[in-house]
Amino acid sequence: MARLKKRASVGRMDDAVRSDCYIEMEVKQSGGITLNLESKVGTLYGEAIRLQLVEICAALGVRHSTFRIIDRGALPFVLAARIETAIKRALPTVAEEYLAEPIVRTRLPEQTDRLRRTRLYLPGNEPKFFPNAGLHRPDVAILDLEDSVPPEEKDAARLLVRNALRCIDFSGAERAVRINQGQLGLLDLRMIVPHTPDLLLIPKCEDPETVQFIDSEVRAIEMRHHLGSSVLLLPIIESALGVENAYAIASASSRVCALAIGLEDYTADIGVERTPAGKESLFARMAVMNAAKAAGIQALDSVYADVDDLEGLFTSAVEAKSLGFDGKGCIHPRQISVIHAAFAPTDQEIERARLIVRASKEARRAGSGVVALGSKMIDAPVVARAERLLRLAHLLEQH
Repeated sequence: MARLKKRASVGRMDDAVRSDCYIEMEVKQSGGITLNLESKVGTLYGEAIRLQLVEICAALGVRHSTFRIIDRGALPFVLAARIETAIKRALPTVAEEYLAEPIVRTRLPEQTDRLRRTRLYLPGNEPKFFPNAGLHRPDVAILDLEDSVPPEEKDAARLLVRNALRCIDFSGAERAVRINQGQLGLLDLRMIVPHTPDLLLIPKCEDPETVQFIDSEVRAIEMRHHLGSSVLLLPIIESALGVENAYAIASASSRVCALAIGLEDYTADIGVERTPAGKESLFARMAVMNAAKAAGIQALDSVYADVDDLEGLFTSAVEAKSLGFDGKGCIHPRQISVIHAAFAPTDQEIERARLIVRASKEARRAGSGVVALGSKMIDAPVVARAERLLRLAHLLEQH
């Protein structure tokens, strides 16, 4: 019987860890659930941690095990995810989930054209970034299960992200999850979709069939769990083939609300270095932007990699706005306010838009099909652009 003992661990135990924990588990044949806890707050919260451990073990059918927990300020949703991961690593046949009662609202009302000026990427295996992400006011908070998570930590990150969706208030930001490709992506969908993210990011998307397959999988999960509203999709174009198929991808599903371009992978795919000037990627950016606009959805620019160069970021964001993009990616909270400032209409733009819209209304009242602003004739597309700018200004006032 001694050969049946199983061991597992999850998390890191170095001193740099914060808002997280390290857990070792050994399955026993008898003795119940025992805990060796190392925590600076053990006097205050040690009993609560022990009770949480016992509750999770009971829910997952674990009767006899010894746990060692090194706590570095982990919140209950993190502890729960880490304990569940340790159990499932030690006992792979455990299929049940431990779901504490959710403490935040469900997903936002479905809205394809909400503000997405900034999308902040948060590594899915680093829970220390989750609780305060909403304080920085990104339009989209992305819990990332893909590039930022090492392969050996995908299972743990999946449970952390699931619990974060249930327990973290992102202060009105759109709650998004970037899933993995292939079979890992299917596991992500089955774990994540029942917990009502607002948006799913599809990485390295190269063809419309991928979008349609994910759409069908999401639809099946929503029906199985009786979910009333639909999660939206955001494909990321990161290769030459993806650029060629951008319009087909953008129009592959009614769930697609935007297209984003990822320039690090794109430039690697075409075999060039990414440069600050960006000449090597201008064609791809414009192709993705044009495909998105042709499909009637938003176009989102790539991240700006140098988090210390805020002046360069502002210049890049202003350029993206001038090229027709509706937002940029962020890899650090300090980038958010800079991008918001770059994408905000200027006072001069707002005033000119008001004059154009006023002139259009006066022409309609007069029964004239000709709109003039001073000595200049104003075409209908210019009026439409002015109306869009005023709608954006109104959204920003409310935000």
